[in-house]
Amino acid sequence: MVAYAGLIWIALAPPLAYWAGKPKLFATLVTAATVWTADLLATALKSIVDRERPYEVVPVADPLLRWDVSSSLPSGHAATSAAGAFILAYLLGRFGFGLALLAVAIGFSRVYIGVHYPLDVVAGALVGLAVGAVSAALVRRLRPTSRGRQRSGAVRPGG
Repeated sequence: MVAYAGLIWIALAPPLAYWAGKPKLFATLVTAATVWTADLLATALKSIVDRERPYEVVPVADPLLRWDVSSSLPSGHAATSAAGAFILAYLLGRFGFGLALLAVAIGFSRVYIGVHYPLDVVAGALVGLAVGAVSAALVRRLRPTSRGRQRSGAVRPGG
């Protein structure tokens, strides 16, 4: 349940930001905005693609879970996981490998439990990576890079 709507990534943001010495509230808010954007985009794409889930197509498939009511492509879990891992690694400048492993494990679990095809997970991850990259670009553009005014290299102070 914690992986729904990207909640695991939002829950991870404050403690990881604390350990990385970064602002906890900023990391949490940006992470929430990023994973929820990925989730909304994946949900919109699901309604356009409308692909049946594996257990609806393969009569002998016996999934571990059956409460998914939306279509299969792309995987929303993979989208929020890729987006969450990407933006947290960007914001914190650490934990990238561990976050990527968690995102891959969540994506793999969706195929393992029988609710997604592998391509659904790949498509979801690509959606999430795109949203994470756009979010990182927005943060980079909107965040001040230094205190004070930048000086031109053409004028030397005191010279």
